[in-house]
Amino acid sequence: PAALALLCGSAAAVVVWKWLGRRQIQKKMEEARRTRDEGVKKMAKVVQQFREQVPSVQTDAILSLPLLELTGRLQEGSLSPKTVLYTYLEKALEVTQQTNCLRHFIPECEEQLQEIQRQREKGLLYGIPVSIKDHVGHKGHLSTCGLVQCLDTPVQEDSVLVKVLKSQGAIPFAMTNVPQSLFNYDCSNPVFGQTLNPLNHQKSPGGSSGGEGALIAGRGSILGIGSDIGGSIRLPSSFCGLCGLKPTAERLREVDQCLAPRSLNVDICSRPTPVPCAVGPMARDVDSLALCMKALLCQEMFQLDPTVPPIPFDEEVYSSSAPLRVGYYDTDGYFPLPPCMRRAVWETRGALQAAGHQLVPFSPPRIHYVMTELFLKTFFADGGRAWLDVFTGDIVDPNLKSQVNCCKIPRLVKKLLALILKPLQFLLLLKFKNVATISTRRSVKEMWNHHHQIEVYRTEFIARWRELQLDVVLCPVLGPAFTTGYPGKLLTAISSTMLYNVLNFPAGVVPVSTVTEADEEELRLYRGCCDDPWDRTLKQAVAGAVGLPVAVQCVALPWQEELCLRFMKEVETLSREK
Repeated sequence: PAALALLCGSAAAVVVWKWLGRRQIQKKMEEARRTRDEGVKKMAKVVQQFREQVPSVQTDAILSLPLLELTGRLQEGSLSPKTVLYTYLEKALEVTQQTNCLRHFIPECEEQLQEIQRQREKGLLYGIPVSIKDHVGHKGHLSTCGLVQCLDTPVQEDSVLVKVLKSQGAIPFAMTNVPQSLFNYDCSNPVFGQTLNPLNHQKSPGGSSGGEGALIAGRGSILGIGSDIGGSIRLPSSFCGLCGLKPTAERLREVDQCLAPRSLNVDICSRPTPVPCAVGPMARDVDSLALCMKALLCQEMFQLDPTVPPIPFDEEVYSSSAPLRVGYYDTDGYFPLPPCMRRAVWETRGALQAAGHQLVPFSPPRIHYVMTELFLKTFFADGGRAWLDVFTGDIVDPNLKSQVNCCKIPRLVKKLLALILKPLQFLLLLKFKNVATISTRRSVKEMWNHHHQIEVYRTEFIARWRELQLDVVLCPVLGPAFTTGYPGKLLTAISSTMLYNVLNFPAGVVPVSTVTEADEEELRLYRGCCDDPWDRTLKQAVAGAVGLPVAVQCVALPWQEELCLRFMKEVETLSREK
């Protein structure tokens, strides 16, 4: 009886301890939401005061200006930075009320407004309000990654990227929402909630730069900074009808690792990895991306961070009109995309050919191998332990539970599963898309070999590219926008974007069309690869998308961001003419 009483008492103590821990987590989350809501209310008051002082502001006219035209108006003085800032603040308030895209306003934007007027020279982004993704470091603000453990310590200094933006006259004014741990292409976390697509509130804006996608697509920002380690700039751009560029990872500096040590423990973009994270711009047109790259690739960037190669933006390459030799494919053979995305590639191919460019069929080699052996095993090399650690003392977002549960499978069970499933290897390569997530942890020797395999694959891919004498490649991107909740069920449907993270090639997304009734009819006949549960889930995810954007992906070789953007501009021009 005494032993039973002790056991019951211990069990009760554990239950109480867990309850207290969970209550503490809930309190932290409530406090974070309260702080955000108070910031929103304060900003709404400031905007209201401005509207009362200057009632004649033509809001719609300002919001409709493309970035290049807006910068011209600000440089010549026909528009004031104050008017532009408060116009975008007002619109951002409206968009986040509808979509929950903001994590926090940056009240210091008013100080930066004063600061740019004291600068001796007007920078390339003079007076331009810029939104930044949650984990891009801004002094005095949190870098949360949607995790409770990161709600305590504000960043001590601006990241290099933010410093350069400010030196070019930009005004960072908002930080945008992200999925928990950044490892999802939906956009929700237990702290700040689900972000919705402004074009259709049943749909996801994509992720992990989903808050940026929603804010820019809702016209609450004209230029945003995202990051991309598997498609996190390109997928929100595809889902929200924006242009987005993932540069070669080392071309821009993202975040100072010494500034936010707590974020470093959870931020997958800060970990040393053979598949590097890239930071890049998101906007409503390609010229905006080019201007942002030109502004960032400046002497200030190269001085602040000597690890960034001092390669200024090459305007001559971007402005060229020489015909291009374009490789193209409409499927990578790993995860068949919806009919409208393949249609977009073929229509763009035809438009490019009619415009005088050479189009050459191209087939990316061994995508099944890349996806299972190179990409997923990069992130789950330790059996997922490091990723699981970020959820310690946290509540797991429902959209991540399947991945988290998969990683929690005991090591012995993983080994047994690997043995049992080995005879079915071919079928698994075809359709068991999360096979890599149950891999057991590997030795240092195996990790070195893994790095070598990635280099071998890059060499093979470039050799095939050179053999065909390609300038650029046109290919599909995942889309149209998924219904919320579905991205977590189809983690590896991102093979179309993931490939160019493994290769570390610059890649961008351009909207070229919209989903039609005919596309929706064709979707009903979609069988994918085998008409299996994954194919049927994809079909459900993209259904009901008539009128939503359809995009293509444009790719160049490493360090050729200007050529990639020039190709994107050509695609954009032809699609608008059509």
